[in-house]
Amino acid sequence: MIQNVGSHLRRSFASVFSNRTSRKSVSRAGDEDTMANSEGDRNPTEVQMSQLVLPCHTNLRGELSIGQLLKWIDTTAYLSAERHAGCPCVTASMDDIYFEHTISVGQVVNIKAKVNRAFNSSMEVGIQVTSEDLCSEKQWTVCKALATFVAHQQLSKVKLKQINPRTEEEKTEHSVAAERRRMRLLYADTIKDLLANCTIKEDPESKDCSRMVPAEKTRVESVELVLPPHANHQGNTFGGQIMAWMENVATIAASRLCRAHPTLKAIEMFHFRGPSQVGDRLVLKAIVNNAFKHSMEVGVCVEAYRQEAEPHWRHINSAFMTFVVLDADDQPQKLPWIQPQPGEGERRYREASARKKIRLDRKYIVSCKQAEVPLSVPWDPSNQVYLSYNNVSSLKMLVAKSNWVLSSEISQVRLYTLEEDKFLSFHLEMVVHVDAAQAFLLLSDLRRRPEWDRHYRSVDLVQQVDEDDAIYHVISPGLGGNAKPQDFVILASRRKPCDNGEPYIIALRSVTLPTHPEVPEYRRGETLCSGFCLWHEGDQVTKVSYYNQATPGLLNYVTTNVSGLSSEFYSTFKACEHFLLDNRNDLAPSLQTL
Repeated sequence: MIQNVGSHLRRSFASVFSNRTSRKSVSRAGDEDTMANSEGDRNPTEVQMSQLVLPCHTNLRGELSIGQLLKWIDTTAYLSAERHAGCPCVTASMDDIYFEHTISVGQVVNIKAKVNRAFNSSMEVGIQVTSEDLCSEKQWTVCKALATFVAHQQLSKVKLKQINPRTEEEKTEHSVAAERRRMRLLYADTIKDLLANCTIKEDPESKDCSRMVPAEKTRVESVELVLPPHANHQGNTFGGQIMAWMENVATIAASRLCRAHPTLKAIEMFHFRGPSQVGDRLVLKAIVNNAFKHSMEVGVCVEAYRQEAEPHWRHINSAFMTFVVLDADDQPQKLPWIQPQPGEGERRYREASARKKIRLDRKYIVSCKQAEVPLSVPWDPSNQVYLSYNNVSSLKMLVAKSNWVLSSEISQVRLYTLEEDKFLSFHLEMVVHVDAAQAFLLLSDLRRRPEWDRHYRSVDLVQQVDEDDAIYHVISPGLGGNAKPQDFVILASRRKPCDNGEPYIIALRSVTLPTHPEVPEYRRGETLCSGFCLWHEGDQVTKVSYYNQATPGLLNYVTTNVSGLSSEFYSTFKACEHFLLDNRNDLAPSLQTL
């Protein structure tokens, strides 16, 4: 009997372990399938890095050093760029970075990078940085960054393959990346023009004149020898390492002004002007250019040389960093007044004030959510580039939305709607037998719009900003039984395609001009985001799409058309088609410039 019991127990245990083994096999197989699916859905250029913040990574306040963070950001972005290019890459630039939170010892830094778009030999890499508290499971957004990398091969020219965006987010970033690249290429000239046209008035009440520090007392100069650990496998110095050294000397300069431990809040674009290799000596110079009520700007310059006897040093990089000093309650403290040195010091002092205004305008226009920004933003030379960028980018983001719904179709004109974020948007679409470049020239000149759109009674060109941007004053009849006509001040920004398959863009948005204030005889109208996208569909065939993010003043008119109670949308769009067909041969000489 004992033998029977024993054999029964052995069979039972065998059955239990057999079932447990089979369950483990199934579970493991399920996990592998899940991981495979997860990898299949993942962007092939995406790279993730997680780092535990140790005391060796921190500054004197026990927070993660921004220099260390920049090294991790650059490494992650580099690996993403290299994964796409299939060859070594070098950092060309890093766009402005705003640091929203500090990171403490014991927390985890999570960095995610992926290529947004590839051009000929360069690519834009988007980076997201979050911090994680392992004890509370809370997470914070630290910063977002955009880096440009260039594929580098010594023996052959690199031609990068194109990115194939799949998700709505990726499609948006891919589309807007072309506009950001345009801004980077114009960056130096833009800053120069803005500083030349920007008048800064000093506010003595914002200065603590009881404490005055000569700017020369904040000057710092340091030299670094580039060793193999500082460079990649091609011998080129890591961009993140150079940025970390720059942050170090800038922090020392800021500390000499405030006699405290400052916090870095923002970095203006890093632009690498030339390469650096192992064996180079890098000379880093920093000085406080200007101090405002609660912030200061530090300028940093990097030059390189190989031998002491070299007559000319190579300019590697320059950047401007904004610091604050926080008290025990994390509130910014008032800073001493900086006394510039005559000559170059006064120039840097004035330019720092201009850059502060530019940063505020740029952050206000570009970084804020659309729902938080007034429809009409003031126009002046210090923000024209960013308004133009935001104008085109907003339209591209609206176009990239994936949840457009086809509401109706009449006479081969399709009407789509989109309800999102308290906005009702619509877009009309038709195919016209006109060349896309011809349609682009005809529709981008708003002075011709009254020829086909009865909602444009008259249009005057107020200012031709440049080849691609113009400001118009538009008079429109009243809508919805309101006899009082409306007027608009509209910025029109046009863009030609960057690559094959991309549309011509004509983006429209309202701006405010001192020369055109509101007047009693008109109701001031506003448009947040509207415009045309023109796709080349074949020889003398163009798909014309008009987009509009409806404002409250236009809402009743839009809903009446969407619900089918009015057909004005269709009649207006068909009139546009006839206008394009009737005038398609008028602009042949102008097409040669496109």
